[in-house]
Amino acid sequence: MVTSARAGRYISQPTGYRSFVPAPLPPEPPLQFDAELVMLLSQADQAVGRLDGISRVVPNPELFVATYVRQEAVLSSRIEGTRSTLDDVLLHEIDNSQRGLPDDIIEVTNYVRAMQHGLQRLDSLPLSLRLIREIHAELMQGVRGQEKDPGEFRRSQNWIGHPGATLANAIYVPPAPADMWQSLDRFERFLHEPGDLPLLVHAGIAHAHFEMIHPFLNGNGRVGRLLITLLLCNHGVLRLPLLYLSQYLNDSRPQYYDRLTAIHRRGDWEGWVRFFLRGVLQTASEATRIAHEILSLHTEHVALIRSQSSSPNAPRLLEYLFTQPIVDVSQIRDQLGVTFQTADTLVRQFAALGLLDEITGGQRSRRFRFSPYLNLFHRPDGTSHLPLSS
Repeated sequence: MVTSARAGRYISQPTGYRSFVPAPLPPEPPLQFDAELVMLLSQADQAVGRLDGISRVVPNPELFVATYVRQEAVLSSRIEGTRSTLDDVLLHEIDNSQRGLPDDIIEVTNYVRAMQHGLQRLDSLPLSLRLIREIHAELMQGVRGQEKDPGEFRRSQNWIGHPGATLANAIYVPPAPADMWQSLDRFERFLHEPGDLPLLVHAGIAHAHFEMIHPFLNGNGRVGRLLITLLLCNHGVLRLPLLYLSQYLNDSRPQYYDRLTAIHRRGDWEGWVRFFLRGVLQTASEATRIAHEILSLHTEHVALIRSQSSSPNAPRLLEYLFTQPIVDVSQIRDQLGVTFQTADTLVRQFAALGLLDEITGGQRSRRFRFSPYLNLFHRPDGTSHLPLSS
Protein backbone atom coordinates (compact mmCIF):
# COMPACT_ATOMS: atom_id res chain seq x y z
CA MET A 1 0.00 0.00 0.00
CA VAL A 2 1.48 3.34 -1.06
CA THR A 3 1.40 6.39 1.18
CA SER A 4 2.30 10.05 0.78
CA ALA A 5 5.31 9.56 3.06
CA ARG A 6 6.84 7.39 0.36
CA ALA A 7 7.24 10.47 -1.87
CA GLY A 8 7.94 13.01 0.86
CA ARG A 9 6.27 15.01 3.60
CA TYR A 10 4.40 18.24 4.13
CA ILE A 11 5.99 20.83 6.40
CA SER A 12 3.98 23.61 8.04
CA GLN A 13 5.52 27.03 7.52
CA PRO A 14 5.37 29.95 10.02
CA THR A 15 2.98 31.96 7.83
CA GLY A 16 0.40 29.16 7.82
CA TYR A 17 0.86 27.30 4.56
CA ARG A 18 2.34 23.83 4.02
CA SER A 19 5.11 23.00 1.57
CA PHE A 20 6.09 19.58 0.29
CA VAL A 21 9.61 18.21 0.70
CA PRO A 22 10.32 15.21 -1.59
CA ALA A 23 11.85 12.11 -0.04
CA PRO A 24 15.26 10.86 -1.23
CA LEU A 25 15.37 8.72 -4.35
CA PRO A 26 14.95 6.00 -5.43
CA PRO A 27 11.49 5.45 -3.93
CA GLU A 28 11.26 3.46 -0.74
CA PRO A 29 9.79 0.90 -0.62
CA PRO A 30 11.12 0.10 -4.10
CA LEU A 31 8.98 0.20 -7.20
CA GLN A 32 6.72 -2.79 -7.66
CA PHE A 33 7.22 -4.11 -11.20
CA ASP A 34 3.95 -5.92 -11.86
CA ALA A 35 3.20 -7.63 -15.18
CA GLU A 36 1.81 -4.46 -16.79
CA LEU A 37 4.79 -2.35 -15.80
CA VAL A 38 7.26 -4.99 -16.99
CA MET A 39 5.45 -5.21 -20.34
CA LEU A 40 5.40 -1.42 -20.77
CA LEU A 41 9.08 -1.18 -19.93
CA SER A 42 9.95 -3.88 -22.45
CA GLN A 43 7.88 -2.25 -25.19
CA ALA A 44 9.28 1.22 -24.45
CA ASP A 45 12.85 -0.12 -24.43
CA GLN A 46 12.31 -1.75 -27.82
CA ALA A 47 10.74 1.40 -29.28
CA VAL A 48 13.63 3.58 -28.09
CA GLY A 49 16.09 1.01 -29.42
CA ARG A 50 14.48 1.18 -32.86
CA LEU A 51 14.60 4.97 -32.80
CA ASP A 52 18.26 4.98 -31.78
CA GLY A 53 18.98 2.34 -34.41
CA ILE A 54 17.76 4.47 -37.28
CA SER A 55 20.06 7.28 -36.18
CA ARG A 56 23.02 4.90 -36.37
CA VAL A 57 22.44 3.64 -39.90
CA VAL A 58 21.43 6.72 -41.85
CA PRO A 59 24.28 8.42 -43.71
CA ASN A 60 23.31 11.90 -42.52
CA PRO A 61 21.25 11.98 -39.30
CA GLU A 62 21.25 15.77 -39.42
CA LEU A 63 18.56 15.37 -42.08
CA PHE A 64 16.04 15.25 -39.26
CA VAL A 65 17.81 16.07 -35.98
CA ALA A 66 17.89 19.84 -36.48
CA THR A 67 14.19 20.07 -37.29
CA TYR A 68 13.27 17.67 -34.46
CA VAL A 69 14.96 19.99 -31.97
CA ARG A 70 13.20 23.05 -33.38
CA GLN A 71 9.86 21.27 -33.27
CA GLU A 72 10.37 20.25 -29.66
CA ALA A 73 11.12 23.87 -28.83
CA VAL A 74 7.80 24.90 -30.40
CA LEU A 75 5.80 22.21 -28.61
CA SER A 76 7.42 22.59 -25.20
CA SER A 77 7.05 26.37 -25.27
CA ARG A 78 3.44 26.08 -26.41
CA ILE A 79 2.60 24.35 -23.14
CA GLU A 80 3.71 27.60 -21.48
CA GLY A 81 1.29 29.62 -23.60
CA THR A 82 3.34 30.62 -26.65
CA ARG A 83 1.78 30.45 -30.11
CA SER A 84 4.81 30.34 -32.38
CA THR A 85 4.96 27.69 -35.08
CA LEU A 86 7.79 25.72 -36.62
CA ASP A 87 7.56 27.95 -39.71
CA ASP A 88 7.90 31.03 -37.46
CA VAL A 89 11.12 29.64 -36.02
CA LEU A 90 12.56 28.90 -39.44
CA LEU A 91 11.61 32.34 -40.76
CA HIS A 92 13.22 33.91 -37.72
CA GLU A 93 16.46 32.09 -38.50
CA ILE A 94 16.59 33.75 -41.92
CA ASP A 95 16.23 37.26 -40.54
CA ASN A 96 15.89 37.65 -36.81
CA SER A 97 15.15 41.36 -37.22
CA GLN A 98 12.00 40.85 -39.25
CA ARG A 99 8.75 42.25 -37.90
CA GLY A 100 5.42 40.57 -37.62
CA LEU A 101 6.48 37.45 -35.74
CA PRO A 102 4.89 36.68 -32.38
CA ASP A 103 6.66 38.33 -29.47
CA ASP A 104 7.25 34.92 -27.92
CA ILE A 105 9.38 33.63 -30.84
CA ILE A 106 12.48 34.33 -28.76
CA GLU A 107 11.25 31.86 -26.12
CA VAL A 108 11.26 29.12 -28.72
CA THR A 109 14.67 30.00 -30.11
CA ASN A 110 16.01 30.14 -26.56
CA TYR A 111 14.75 26.59 -26.05
CA VAL A 112 16.68 25.44 -29.11
CA ARG A 113 19.79 27.15 -27.80
CA ALA A 114 19.33 25.69 -24.31
CA MET A 115 19.01 22.16 -25.69
CA GLN A 116 22.08 22.58 -27.88
CA HIS A 117 24.04 24.06 -24.97
CA GLY A 118 23.12 21.17 -22.70
CA LEU A 119 24.09 18.52 -25.25
CA GLN A 120 27.41 20.21 -26.01
CA ARG A 121 28.27 20.63 -22.34
CA LEU A 122 27.70 16.94 -21.65
CA ASP A 123 31.02 16.33 -23.40
CA SER A 124 32.87 18.18 -20.65
CA LEU A 125 30.48 18.47 -17.70
CA PRO A 126 28.36 15.80 -16.02
CA LEU A 127 24.61 16.26 -15.87
CA SER A 128 24.54 18.26 -12.66
CA LEU A 129 22.96 21.18 -10.85
CA ARG A 130 25.54 23.43 -12.45
CA LEU A 131 24.55 22.34 -15.94
CA ILE A 132 20.86 22.66 -15.10
CA ARG A 133 21.48 26.27 -14.03
CA GLU A 134 23.36 26.95 -17.27
CA ILE A 135 20.49 25.54 -19.30
CA HIS A 136 18.01 27.69 -17.38
CA ALA A 137 20.11 30.81 -18.04
CA GLU A 138 20.03 30.11 -21.79
CA LEU A 139 16.31 29.43 -21.66
CA MET A 140 15.32 32.60 -19.85
CA GLN A 141 17.58 35.13 -21.56
CA GLY A 142 15.58 38.13 -22.74
CA VAL A 143 12.11 36.59 -22.31
CA ARG A 144 9.14 36.80 -19.96
CA GLY A 145 10.38 35.98 -16.48
CA GLN A 146 13.96 37.06 -17.18
CA GLU A 147 13.79 39.23 -14.08
CA LYS A 148 13.32 36.06 -12.03
CA ASP A 149 16.99 35.13 -11.64
CA PRO A 150 17.93 33.27 -14.84
CA GLY A 151 20.41 30.52 -14.03
CA GLU A 152 19.85 30.77 -10.28
CA PHE A 153 17.81 28.60 -7.98
CA ARG A 154 15.05 30.46 -6.22
CA ARG A 155 15.46 32.19 -2.87
CA SER A 156 11.74 32.66 -2.26
CA GLN A 157 8.67 30.46 -2.12
CA ASN A 158 6.80 29.63 -5.32
CA TRP A 159 3.64 27.62 -5.87
CA ILE A 160 1.45 26.04 -8.54
CA GLY A 161 -2.20 26.94 -8.92
CA HIS A 162 -4.88 28.40 -11.11
CA PRO A 163 -4.48 32.03 -12.28
CA GLY A 164 -4.77 34.30 -9.25
CA ALA A 165 -4.04 31.51 -6.78
CA THR A 166 -2.16 32.30 -3.59
CA LEU A 167 -0.21 30.17 -1.16
CA ALA A 168 -3.41 29.69 0.78
CA ASN A 169 -5.27 27.98 -2.06
CA ALA A 170 -2.42 26.71 -4.25
CA ILE A 171 -2.71 23.27 -5.84
CA TYR A 172 0.87 22.44 -4.92
CA VAL A 173 3.59 24.18 -2.89
CA PRO A 174 7.15 22.88 -3.45
CA PRO A 175 9.78 22.92 -0.72
CA ALA A 176 10.58 26.21 0.97
CA PRO A 177 14.01 27.63 0.06
CA ALA A 178 15.50 26.40 3.35
CA ASP A 179 14.47 22.82 2.52
CA MET A 180 15.02 23.02 -1.23
CA TRP A 181 18.82 22.83 -1.13
CA GLN A 182 18.88 19.45 0.56
CA SER A 183 16.32 18.19 -1.97
CA LEU A 184 18.52 19.45 -4.82
CA ASP A 185 21.59 17.79 -3.36
CA ARG A 186 19.76 14.48 -3.14
CA PHE A 187 18.41 14.97 -6.66
CA GLU A 188 21.90 15.51 -8.09
CA ARG A 189 23.14 12.32 -6.46
CA PHE A 190 20.23 10.44 -8.01
CA LEU A 191 21.13 11.83 -11.46
CA HIS A 192 24.59 10.32 -11.10
CA GLU A 193 23.57 7.09 -9.39
CA PRO A 194 20.41 5.51 -10.85
CA GLY A 195 21.20 2.33 -8.95
CA ASP A 196 19.49 -0.74 -10.37
CA LEU A 197 16.60 1.22 -11.91
CA PRO A 198 16.17 0.76 -15.67
CA LEU A 199 17.37 3.92 -17.40
CA LEU A 200 13.96 4.82 -18.84
CA VAL A 201 12.43 4.51 -15.37
CA HIS A 202 15.28 6.57 -13.96
CA ALA A 203 14.59 9.36 -16.47
CA GLY A 204 10.88 9.35 -15.69
CA ILE A 205 11.40 9.49 -11.93
CA ALA A 206 14.03 12.24 -12.30
CA HIS A 207 11.61 14.39 -14.33
CA ALA A 208 8.80 14.03 -11.79
CA HIS A 209 11.13 14.66 -8.84
CA PHE A 210 12.50 17.81 -10.48
CA GLU A 211 8.98 19.11 -11.00
CA MET A 212 8.18 18.47 -7.33
CA ILE A 213 11.24 20.47 -6.24
CA HIS A 214 10.40 23.28 -8.72
CA PRO A 215 13.73 25.00 -8.02
CA PHE A 216 13.35 28.03 -10.34
CA LEU A 217 10.92 30.92 -10.16
CA ASN A 218 10.06 30.35 -13.82
CA GLY A 219 10.82 27.82 -16.54
CA ASN A 220 10.71 24.66 -14.42
CA GLY A 221 8.55 22.72 -16.86
CA ARG A 222 10.72 23.42 -19.87
CA VAL A 223 13.89 22.55 -17.99
CA GLY A 224 12.26 19.38 -16.68
CA ARG A 225 11.30 18.28 -20.17
CA LEU A 226 14.78 19.01 -21.50
CA LEU A 227 16.13 16.92 -18.64
CA ILE A 228 14.46 13.77 -20.01
CA THR A 229 16.29 13.96 -23.33
CA LEU A 230 19.59 14.97 -21.75
CA LEU A 231 19.45 12.02 -19.35
CA LEU A 232 18.80 9.54 -22.15
CA CYS A 233 21.66 10.95 -24.22
CA ASN A 234 23.96 11.15 -21.21
CA HIS A 235 23.43 7.47 -20.37
CA GLY A 236 23.83 6.37 -23.98
CA VAL A 237 20.21 5.26 -24.41
CA LEU A 238 20.09 7.63 -27.38
CA ARG A 239 23.03 8.74 -29.49
CA LEU A 240 21.13 11.75 -30.82
CA PRO A 241 18.39 13.92 -29.24
CA LEU A 242 15.42 12.34 -30.98
CA LEU A 243 12.96 11.56 -28.17
CA TYR A 244 10.69 14.34 -26.94
CA LEU A 245 7.55 13.89 -24.85
CA SER A 246 6.10 17.40 -25.14
CA GLN A 247 3.37 16.43 -27.60
CA TYR A 248 2.33 13.47 -25.44
CA LEU A 249 2.38 15.53 -22.24
CA ASN A 250 0.39 18.32 -23.86
CA ASP A 251 -2.19 15.94 -25.32
CA SER A 252 -2.47 14.18 -21.94
CA ARG A 253 -2.16 17.29 -19.78
CA PRO A 254 -4.95 16.51 -17.25
CA GLN A 255 -3.63 12.99 -16.73
CA TYR A 256 -0.05 14.32 -16.55
CA TYR A 257 -0.95 16.61 -13.66
CA ASP A 258 -3.08 13.90 -12.01
CA ARG A 259 -0.17 11.44 -12.10
CA LEU A 260 2.24 13.98 -10.59
CA THR A 261 -0.31 14.86 -7.91
CA ALA A 262 -0.78 11.17 -7.08
CA ILE A 263 2.93 10.93 -6.30
CA HIS A 264 3.08 13.57 -3.58
CA ARG A 265 -0.41 12.82 -2.22
CA ARG A 266 -0.34 9.03 -2.24
CA GLY A 267 3.22 8.03 -3.08
CA ASP A 268 2.01 6.43 -6.30
CA TRP A 269 5.27 6.21 -8.22
CA GLU A 270 4.07 3.13 -10.13
CA GLY A 271 1.14 5.02 -11.67
CA TRP A 272 3.48 7.78 -12.79
CA VAL A 273 6.01 5.37 -14.29
CA ARG A 274 3.28 3.58 -16.25
CA PHE A 275 2.09 6.92 -17.64
CA PHE A 276 5.64 7.95 -18.50
CA LEU A 277 6.50 4.68 -20.24
CA ARG A 278 3.32 4.83 -22.31
CA GLY A 279 4.50 8.25 -23.47
CA VAL A 280 7.96 6.95 -24.31
CA LEU A 281 6.47 4.04 -26.27
CA GLN A 282 4.05 6.25 -28.20
CA THR A 283 6.58 9.00 -28.84
CA ALA A 284 9.47 6.77 -29.90
CA SER A 285 7.26 4.71 -32.21
CA GLU A 286 5.87 7.81 -33.92
CA ALA A 287 9.30 9.41 -34.21
CA THR A 288 10.71 6.26 -35.80
CA ARG A 289 7.87 6.16 -38.31
CA ILE A 290 8.43 9.77 -39.33
CA ALA A 291 12.19 9.28 -39.50
CA HIS A 292 11.60 6.48 -42.00
CA GLU A 293 9.30 8.78 -43.98
CA ILE A 294 12.00 11.45 -44.04
CA LEU A 295 14.58 8.97 -45.30
CA SER A 296 12.20 7.74 -48.01
CA LEU A 297 11.50 11.33 -49.02
CA HIS A 298 15.22 12.03 -49.19
CA THR A 299 15.85 9.01 -51.42
CA GLU A 300 12.96 10.00 -53.70
CA HIS A 301 14.14 13.58 -54.04
CA VAL A 302 17.76 12.65 -54.65
CA ALA A 303 16.62 10.48 -57.56
CA LEU A 304 14.36 13.28 -58.85
CA ILE A 305 17.17 15.84 -58.80
CA ARG A 306 19.58 13.51 -60.56
CA SER A 307 17.09 12.88 -63.35
CA GLN A 308 15.87 16.46 -63.78
CA SER A 309 18.84 18.73 -63.12
CA SER A 310 22.35 18.80 -64.52
CA SER A 311 23.55 21.45 -62.08
CA PRO A 312 26.23 20.20 -59.67
CA ASN A 313 24.75 22.58 -57.10
CA ALA A 314 21.28 21.01 -57.13
CA PRO A 315 22.20 18.04 -54.88
CA ARG A 316 23.93 20.44 -52.50
CA LEU A 317 20.83 22.60 -52.28
CA LEU A 318 18.67 19.55 -51.58
CA GLU A 319 20.87 18.50 -48.66
CA TYR A 320 20.77 22.02 -47.28
CA LEU A 321 16.97 22.13 -47.43
CA PHE A 322 16.72 19.13 -45.13
CA THR A 323 18.48 21.14 -42.40
CA GLN A 324 17.10 24.59 -43.33
CA PRO A 325 13.69 24.01 -44.92
CA ILE A 326 12.69 27.68 -45.28
CA VAL A 327 15.14 29.76 -47.30
CA ASP A 328 15.58 32.82 -49.48
CA VAL A 329 17.73 33.24 -52.57
CA SER A 330 20.43 35.25 -50.80
CA GLN A 331 20.75 32.57 -48.15
CA ILE A 332 21.21 29.90 -50.82
CA ARG A 333 23.76 32.06 -52.61
CA ASP A 334 25.82 32.40 -49.44
CA GLN A 335 25.47 28.77 -48.41
CA LEU A 336 26.44 27.31 -51.79
CA GLY A 337 28.99 29.97 -52.70
CA VAL A 338 27.35 30.78 -56.04
CA THR A 339 26.07 33.92 -57.73
CA PHE A 340 22.65 35.31 -56.96
CA GLN A 341 21.53 34.45 -60.50
CA THR A 342 22.64 30.83 -60.10
CA ALA A 343 20.84 30.57 -56.76
CA ASP A 344 17.69 32.10 -58.25
CA THR A 345 17.79 29.63 -61.14
CA LEU A 346 18.11 26.71 -58.72
CA VAL A 347 15.13 27.95 -56.73
CA ARG A 348 13.03 28.20 -59.87
CA GLN A 349 14.02 24.64 -60.86
CA PHE A 350 13.11 23.29 -57.42
CA ALA A 351 9.80 25.15 -57.48
CA ALA A 352 8.98 23.69 -60.90
CA LEU A 353 9.67 20.20 -59.49
CA GLY A 354 7.28 20.80 -56.59
CA LEU A 355 10.02 20.90 -53.97
CA LEU A 356 9.78 24.59 -53.02
CA ASP A 357 6.75 26.82 -52.50
CA GLU A 358 6.99 30.60 -52.49
CA ILE A 359 5.26 31.73 -49.28
CA THR A 360 5.53 35.52 -49.21
CA GLY A 361 3.42 36.40 -52.26
CA GLY A 362 5.63 39.26 -53.42
CA GLN A 363 8.51 39.94 -55.77
CA ARG A 364 10.92 41.14 -53.09
CA SER A 365 12.24 39.42 -49.98
CA ARG A 366 10.70 36.18 -51.14
CA ARG A 367 10.85 33.13 -48.90
CA PHE A 368 10.59 29.54 -50.09
CA ARG A 369 9.30 26.56 -48.11
CA PHE A 370 10.44 22.95 -48.55
CA SER A 371 6.84 21.81 -48.11
CA PRO A 372 7.13 18.06 -48.85
CA TYR A 373 9.53 17.81 -45.89
CA LEU A 374 7.90 20.23 -43.44
CA ASN A 375 4.47 18.70 -44.04
CA LEU A 376 5.72 15.52 -42.38
CA PHE A 377 5.92 17.46 -39.12
CA HIS A 378 2.25 18.41 -39.00
CA ARG A 379 -0.99 16.56 -38.43
CA PRO A 380 -3.79 16.84 -40.97
CA ASP A 381 -5.62 19.19 -38.57
CA GLY A 382 -2.70 21.62 -38.67
CA THR A 383 -1.31 20.89 -35.23
CA SER A 384 2.20 19.68 -34.64
CA HIS A 385 2.69 16.07 -35.61
CA LEU A 386 6.09 15.14 -34.29
CA PRO A 387 6.22 13.86 -30.74
CA LEU A 388 9.12 15.72 -29.69
CA SER A 389 5.89 19.98 -23.00
CA SER A 390 6.47 24.41 -17.66
